[in-house]
Amino acid sequence: MPIYQAPLEDVDFVLNEVLDAGQLAQLPGWEDATPDLVRQVLEEGAKISEQVLFPLNQSGDEEGCRFENGVVRTPCGFPEAYRAYAEGGWIGLSADPDYGGQGLPHLVNFVMEEFICSANLAFGIYPGLSQGAANALREHGSDDLKRLYLPHLIDGSWSGTMCLTEAQSGTDLGLVRTRAVPADDGSYRVTGTKIFISSGEHDLTENIIHLVLARLPDAPAGTKGISLFLVPKFLPRDDGSVGPRNGVACGGIEHKMGIKASSTCVLNFDDATGWLVGAANKGMRAMFTMMNAARLAVGMQGLGMVEVSYQNARAYARDRRQGKALNGAKEAGSAGAAADPIIVHPDVRKNLLTMKALAEGGRALAYWIGLALDLEDRHPDARIRQEAGDLVSLMTPVVKALLTDVGFEATNLGVQIFGGHGYIRENGMEQYVRDARIAQIYEGANGIQALDLVGRKLPQDMGRLLRRFFHPVAQELEAGRDDPALAEFVGPLARAFGKLQQATLLIATRGLKDPLEAAAASTDYLRLFGLVALGAMWLRMAKAAQRGAAQLGAVQAGDTPPGDGRLGFYDAKLKTARFYFAKLLPQVNPLFTAIAAGAGTVMALGEDQF
Repeated sequence: MPIYQAPLEDVDFVLNEVLDAGQLAQLPGWEDATPDLVRQVLEEGAKISEQVLFPLNQSGDEEGCRFENGVVRTPCGFPEAYRAYAEGGWIGLSADPDYGGQGLPHLVNFVMEEFICSANLAFGIYPGLSQGAANALREHGSDDLKRLYLPHLIDGSWSGTMCLTEAQSGTDLGLVRTRAVPADDGSYRVTGTKIFISSGEHDLTENIIHLVLARLPDAPAGTKGISLFLVPKFLPRDDGSVGPRNGVACGGIEHKMGIKASSTCVLNFDDATGWLVGAANKGMRAMFTMMNAARLAVGMQGLGMVEVSYQNARAYARDRRQGKALNGAKEAGSAGAAADPIIVHPDVRKNLLTMKALAEGGRALAYWIGLALDLEDRHPDARIRQEAGDLVSLMTPVVKALLTDVGFEATNLGVQIFGGHGYIRENGMEQYVRDARIAQIYEGANGIQALDLVGRKLPQDMGRLLRRFFHPVAQELEAGRDDPALAEFVGPLARAFGKLQQATLLIATRGLKDPLEAAAASTDYLRLFGLVALGAMWLRMAKAAQRGAAQLGAVQAGDTPPGDGRLGFYDAKLKTARFYFAKLLPQVNPLFTAIAAGAGTVMALGEDQF
């Protein structure tokens, strides 16, 4: 049976020793969000993730959702778990207190998203979409819509969706055909079919609120003619209670490779009553509020998959006995053991270290962006707010694509460590592979994220966004250049950073002459960028570990023993950092070579030659 324990010790290290998340308590409205309070909240979040959500993960996958007479039934235990989750206030953890939210920083919600995605990814999609719908409505909805819908979305009695995709319109939303016709009462009548709608129909809440992209009769062509509409499953009465059924129905659910406990629906809108969200023909702006948040949330899904796969592979490698260590048996022959645990073997150790380095580096990277979200939201200095917003904008495609790519890679490594036992359903590892795969596809496939990075983020305002990443990394390297204790980390990162700078210049200059050059290099460039970003975070973690170990050493010299556990934690952190810089960061070299090779070989083959 699979296992999962929320990595609270590592989370605390990243928040308080690497990122100084305690600074959030200095921002207006978050004075109570001290490290102690955040720690208490996350300890409770760990409990519900481990004790309520995780036990339903495997059974939910085996049972899946059922579509019966137009109604979707979620797996056994899901409605009860959802009620416990909603009643605990977890859906509104970082939501506006004016509408019933807890009002905590976004960063705290980021951590909870990781826990939930490790514990039960399919379950986490339901409340996650409600949070996204609430954010979009809060930013762009009218006061009347906010007063009526936000309290229900935040307390979990109603849930939300985002309805973009149609059969002919996936990435290219300019092809959307769903129509919205104005009615005499100020509402609209929405007609069309949407596909791949996560949480589009289920039995967890009394109402479902759909945010739907559609076209007005006089809308211009393409994305400039898209508007956003709020279309509830049931029309609310004046007192806010659920009223009659609206003209929206589930036409069926998809039978998927993974996340089987998450209902993915075809939704048919037939003259359904809806209300405009934001301005007419400006729906993309409103929807991107939800989509950008969703892309970061999907990145957390990838991180969650790395962590839970690593925990299970580590436990198995410590227990499974096969062969003997090549440099002399460690346990074989003693205490009746016929073989050593497979964790003694170099290839198994390399795979485990890869998973560990990606989980811990990815966590630091994701939380750094979560912190920037909060600075953008609340910092009193307008310059700092803009810089933080620039960083979030630049890094959103990197977080989404990199963490979901490594999420899938890590789950496959987990199966490899289990061997044949990983391929068997009851051990749970094959489910992680299937569940992780979708994260590379939805909310904008990772190839689209790469195009967004090179085509929009890099050239924006003459490279202004890039400076929000390049400058801090250059400063970190400069600060550590003359520190002998950091030389083993600073040197490799400086070389990799140089490759990133060269690749950026190549793409910028070639892309001006031929956009296909930038597009052909985009996926390799995003991966190179991501590896350097992880390296930057590992440098910061190595510095924090050295600092923490030194402080414990100072205590050890006195009368109070520090406890070997924490010293061991810092030692493991430094050893993992060395592995990352020696074994994973050098992957930037072949990536740079591929980028420098240009688009010629990619585009040379005629379409009829494939």
